[in-house]
Amino acid sequence: MQLDIQGLTARDAPTLVLSSGLGGVAGFWQPQLTALSKRYRLVTYDQRGTGRSATALPEGYSMAAMAAELAEALAEQQIRRYSIIGHALGGLIGLQMALDYPAQVERVAVINGWLTLNPHTARCFKVRQDLLLNVGVEAFVRAQPLFLYPAEWMAQHQQRLEAEDNHQQQHFQGMENLLRRLNALTSADFRADAARITQPVLAICSQDDLLVPWSCSAQLAAALPAGQLVTMPWGGHAMSVTDSDNFNTLLLRWLAESAQTEPAASELITGV
Repeated sequence: MQLDIQGLTARDAPTLVLSSGLGGVAGFWQPQLTALSKRYRLVTYDQRGTGRSATALPEGYSMAAMAAELAEALAEQQIRRYSIIGHALGGLIGLQMALDYPAQVERVAVINGWLTLNPHTARCFKVRQDLLLNVGVEAFVRAQPLFLYPAEWMAQHQQRLEAEDNHQQQHFQGMENLLRRLNALTSADFRADAARITQPVLAICSQDDLLVPWSCSAQLAAALPAGQLVTMPWGGHAMSVTDSDNFNTLLLRWLAESAQTEPAASELITGV
């Protein structure tokens, strides 16, 4: 897995790992790079099975495997402490890493994620899966923006959406990879382990998200010892794209506030 590193260059600079959703590719974070790179070292990557990491995924691929792959890639770059900013699937990878690699993970921001899969979200994924299997890749790709963006934003960005459709069809991650990644995502359930995630966690959501009800983020924040909920009134599932200025401001504010209350690294790794 190839990591892209930008922003601050000092070895001890605070590090943010940006982990994308089901699409999996690093380009999702373009609207955040300028704002975040002024204060942090940034790590982006294409998740295994997508983009430049488009290898075939094994049967039984899991959230734990996604977390282990990222932790190993970061260790190879000698990046030993970091915060994870994750969109949907990427946020759940962050939660899994907080459980499996607590000495490395400082904080996690989960964007439109969940504690356990909501029935409405399950229905949406079933519709998307049926489109993929019964109609084809083009229909799956063309339907995707309906779950990501508000209607008025889509109406104003038709040219951009057409370009995204064409790009995603040309660089589709493959049916088997997508289905295995989707199964890992929908199988993830943190209810039994939430109390063990003691790092600061931001659950940030949009109230008009069509794919994941905003109440899922409220449920997640309430279940975590150091969870915090922040809601945006508008922006859809991908509000970090559609309302990036507001999103970036809220994220930077939480990063600054949570850093002030964070335990020292030596306290976190004692006894490990």
